Amino acid sequence: MTVMEKRIVQITSGKGPVECCRVVAKVQALLMKEAKKVGISIEVLTGLPGDVKGTLLSTVLLMEGNSLEDFLASWQGTVQWVAQSPYRKYHKRKNWFVGVEVFQLPEKIRWNPNDVVFETMRGSGPGGQNVNKVETAVRGKHVPSGIQVVAMDSRSQLQNKKLCLERLRAKIEGWEVEQLIAQQQTQWLEHHQLERGNPVRTFREPLN
Repeated sequence: MTVMEKRIVQITSGKGPVECCRVVAKVQALLMKEAKKVGISIEVLTGLPGDVKGTLLSTVLLMEGNSLEDFLASWQGTVQWVAQSPYRKYHKRKNWFVGVEVFQLPEKIRWNPNDVVFETMRGSGPGGQNVNKVETAVRGKHVPSGIQVVAMDSRSQLQNKKLCLERLRAKIEGWEVEQLIAQQQTQWLEHHQLERGNPVRTFREPLN
Protein backbone atom coordinates (compact mmCIF):
# COMPACT_ATOMS: atom_id res chain seq x y z
CA MET A 1 0.00 0.00 0.00
CA THR A 2 1.39 3.41 -1.01
CA VAL A 3 1.90 5.81 1.90
CA MET A 4 0.75 9.35 1.20
CA GLU A 5 3.34 11.93 2.16
CA LYS A 6 2.51 15.25 3.79
CA ARG A 7 4.56 18.44 3.75
CA ILE A 8 4.07 22.04 4.77
CA VAL A 9 5.18 24.61 2.21
CA GLN A 10 5.73 28.28 2.95
CA ILE A 11 6.09 30.90 0.24
CA THR A 12 7.38 34.22 1.56
CA SER A 13 8.34 37.64 0.26
CA GLY A 14 10.86 38.02 3.10
CA LYS A 15 11.17 41.76 3.51
CA GLY A 16 10.68 42.43 -0.19
CA PRO A 17 8.54 45.23 -1.65
CA VAL A 18 4.98 44.99 -2.92
CA GLU A 19 6.14 43.41 -6.19
CA CYS A 20 7.57 40.46 -4.24
CA CYS A 21 4.25 40.11 -2.44
CA ARG A 22 2.57 39.91 -5.81
CA VAL A 23 5.03 37.19 -6.82
CA VAL A 24 4.07 35.18 -3.73
CA ALA A 25 0.45 35.11 -4.91
CA LYS A 26 1.50 34.21 -8.46
CA VAL A 27 3.83 31.42 -7.32
CA GLN A 28 1.12 30.00 -5.06
CA ALA A 29 -1.27 29.80 -8.01
CA LEU A 30 1.33 28.15 -10.25
CA LEU A 31 2.40 25.64 -7.62
CA MET A 32 -1.21 24.65 -6.92
CA LYS A 33 -1.88 24.28 -10.64
CA GLU A 34 1.14 22.02 -11.16
CA ALA A 35 0.33 19.96 -8.07
CA LYS A 36 -3.21 19.36 -9.26
CA LYS A 37 -1.94 18.01 -12.58
CA VAL A 38 0.05 15.29 -10.83
CA GLY A 39 -2.62 14.38 -8.28
CA ILE A 40 -1.21 16.21 -5.26
CA SER A 41 -3.76 17.85 -2.99
CA ILE A 42 -3.12 21.27 -1.46
CA GLU A 43 -4.86 23.07 1.36
CA VAL A 44 -4.13 26.71 2.18
CA LEU A 45 -3.52 26.82 5.93
CA THR A 46 -2.75 30.50 6.37
CA GLY A 47 -2.17 33.50 4.17
CA LEU A 48 -0.88 36.87 5.29
CA PRO A 49 -2.24 39.47 2.84
CA GLY A 50 -0.16 42.40 1.69
CA ASP A 51 -1.23 46.03 1.67
CA VAL A 52 -2.28 45.86 -1.98
CA LYS A 53 -5.10 43.70 -3.31
CA GLY A 54 -3.85 40.50 -4.92
CA THR A 55 -0.63 40.37 -2.89
CA LEU A 56 0.56 38.10 -0.07
CA LEU A 57 3.35 38.69 2.40
CA SER A 58 3.45 34.94 2.90
CA THR A 59 1.32 31.85 2.56
CA VAL A 60 1.45 28.39 4.10
CA LEU A 61 0.18 25.30 2.30
CA LEU A 62 -0.40 21.73 3.40
CA MET A 63 0.40 19.29 0.60
CA GLU A 64 -0.42 15.59 0.44
CA GLY A 65 0.40 13.07 -2.25
CA ASN A 66 2.93 10.62 -3.65
CA SER A 67 6.53 11.55 -4.48
CA LEU A 68 6.25 14.96 -2.84
CA GLU A 69 10.01 15.23 -2.40
CA ASP A 70 10.58 14.95 -6.14
CA PHE A 71 7.84 17.44 -6.94
CA LEU A 72 8.96 20.00 -4.40
CA ALA A 73 12.65 19.72 -5.26
CA SER A 74 12.07 22.02 -8.23
CA TRP A 75 10.38 24.62 -6.03
CA GLN A 76 12.35 24.72 -2.79
CA GLY A 77 14.69 27.67 -2.60
CA THR A 78 14.59 31.12 -4.20
CA VAL A 79 12.20 31.82 -7.07
CA GLN A 80 13.02 34.71 -9.41
CA TRP A 81 10.37 36.62 -11.31
CA VAL A 82 11.41 38.94 -14.11
CA ALA A 83 8.81 41.60 -14.92
CA GLN A 84 8.14 45.30 -14.97
CA SER A 85 6.55 46.58 -11.79
CA PRO A 86 2.77 46.93 -12.19
CA TYR A 87 2.73 49.37 -9.26
CA ARG A 88 5.63 51.71 -10.09
CA LYS A 89 5.53 52.57 -13.76
CA TYR A 90 9.03 54.07 -14.07
CA HIS A 91 10.77 51.77 -11.60
CA LYS A 92 13.90 50.34 -13.24
CA ARG A 93 14.11 47.12 -11.22
CA LYS A 94 12.67 44.07 -12.96
CA ASN A 95 13.95 41.19 -10.82
CA TRP A 96 11.84 40.11 -7.87
CA PHE A 97 12.58 37.24 -5.48
CA VAL A 98 10.55 35.08 -3.09
CA GLY A 99 11.47 32.09 -0.96
CA VAL A 100 9.85 28.65 -0.96
CA GLU A 101 10.55 26.52 2.09
CA VAL A 102 9.45 22.92 2.62
CA PHE A 103 9.30 21.18 5.97
CA GLN A 104 7.77 18.10 7.51
CA LEU A 105 4.84 17.99 9.83
CA PRO A 106 5.90 17.88 13.48
CA GLU A 107 5.76 14.69 15.42
CA LYS A 108 2.50 14.75 17.27
CA ILE A 109 2.32 15.12 21.00
CA ARG A 110 1.70 11.65 22.34
CA TRP A 111 -2.03 11.84 23.01
CA ASN A 112 -3.02 10.42 26.35
CA PRO A 113 -6.47 11.15 27.83
CA ASN A 114 -4.88 10.77 31.25
CA ASP A 115 -3.05 14.04 30.62
CA VAL A 116 -6.39 15.86 30.68
CA VAL A 117 -7.82 17.23 33.90
CA PHE A 118 -11.50 18.11 34.13
CA GLU A 119 -13.39 20.73 36.04
CA THR A 120 -17.15 20.64 36.21
CA MET A 121 -19.35 23.72 36.39
CA ARG A 122 -22.88 24.84 35.80
CA GLY A 123 -23.81 25.61 32.22
CA SER A 124 -25.08 29.15 31.69
CA GLY A 125 -27.77 30.31 29.29
CA PRO A 126 -28.65 33.76 27.90
CA GLY A 127 -28.40 36.54 30.47
CA GLY A 128 -26.43 34.34 32.82
CA GLN A 129 -29.36 32.06 33.60
CA ASN A 130 -28.43 28.61 34.82
CA VAL A 131 -29.34 25.93 32.34
CA ASN A 132 -29.60 23.45 35.16
CA LYS A 133 -28.85 23.21 38.85
CA VAL A 134 -26.25 20.46 38.54
CA GLU A 135 -22.73 20.85 37.18
CA THR A 136 -22.94 19.24 33.76
CA ALA A 137 -20.68 21.65 31.84
CA VAL A 138 -17.06 20.53 31.67
CA ARG A 139 -13.77 22.33 31.22
CA GLY A 140 -10.92 20.12 30.05
CA LYS A 141 -7.23 21.10 30.24
CA HIS A 142 -4.44 19.26 28.45
CA VAL A 143 -1.68 19.59 31.03
CA PRO A 144 1.43 19.19 28.77
CA SER A 145 0.33 21.97 26.39
CA GLY A 146 -1.90 24.05 28.68
CA ILE A 147 -4.68 24.08 26.06
CA GLN A 148 -8.23 24.25 27.44
CA VAL A 149 -11.71 23.78 26.03
CA VAL A 150 -15.20 23.95 27.51
CA ALA A 151 -18.13 21.72 26.57
CA MET A 152 -21.68 22.41 27.67
CA ASP A 153 -23.56 21.07 24.67
CA SER A 154 -25.20 18.22 26.53
CA ARG A 155 -27.06 17.88 29.81
CA SER A 156 -24.93 14.81 30.40
CA GLN A 157 -21.65 15.41 32.19
CA LEU A 158 -20.25 12.19 30.69
CA GLN A 159 -21.12 13.31 27.16
CA ASN A 160 -19.56 16.73 27.75
CA LYS A 161 -16.35 15.06 28.93
CA LYS A 162 -16.29 13.05 25.72
CA LEU A 163 -16.76 16.22 23.67
CA CYS A 164 -13.96 17.88 25.63
CA LEU A 165 -11.54 15.11 24.73
CA GLU A 166 -12.47 15.22 21.04
CA ARG A 167 -12.09 18.99 20.85
CA LEU A 168 -8.84 19.01 22.77
CA ARG A 169 -7.28 16.43 20.48
CA ALA A 170 -8.27 18.39 17.36
CA LYS A 171 -7.13 21.68 18.88
CA ILE A 172 -3.74 20.27 19.86
CA GLU A 173 -3.09 18.99 16.35
CA GLY A 174 -3.90 22.43 14.92
CA TRP A 175 -1.75 24.10 17.56
CA GLU A 176 1.25 21.96 16.62
CA VAL A 177 1.02 23.09 13.00
CA GLU A 178 0.63 26.74 14.05
CA GLN A 179 3.72 26.49 16.25
CA LEU A 180 5.77 25.10 13.40
CA ILE A 181 4.53 27.79 11.02
CA ALA A 182 5.30 30.54 13.55
CA GLN A 183 8.81 29.17 14.00
CA GLN A 184 9.39 29.13 10.27
CA GLN A 185 8.08 32.68 9.82
CA THR A 186 10.37 33.90 12.60
CA GLN A 187 13.34 32.40 10.80
CA TRP A 188 12.40 34.25 7.62
CA LEU A 189 11.99 37.54 9.47
CA GLU A 190 15.53 37.20 10.78
CA HIS A 191 16.77 37.52 7.20
CA HIS A 192 17.02 41.07 5.85
CA GLN A 193 16.76 39.77 2.33
CA LEU A 194 16.34 36.51 0.47
CA GLU A 195 19.29 34.82 -1.13
CA ARG A 196 19.20 35.92 -4.75
CA GLY A 197 21.84 33.65 -6.21
CA ASN A 198 21.04 30.45 -8.05
CA PRO A 199 17.22 30.61 -8.16
CA VAL A 200 15.57 27.21 -8.51
CA ARG A 201 13.07 28.69 -10.95
CA THR A 202 12.87 31.83 -13.05
CA PHE A 203 9.65 33.17 -14.56
CA ARG A 204 9.35 35.87 -17.16
CA GLU A 205 5.73 36.90 -17.15
CA PRO A 206 3.78 40.10 -16.36
CA LEU A 207 2.82 40.56 -12.72
CA ASN A 208 -0.60 42.04 -13.56
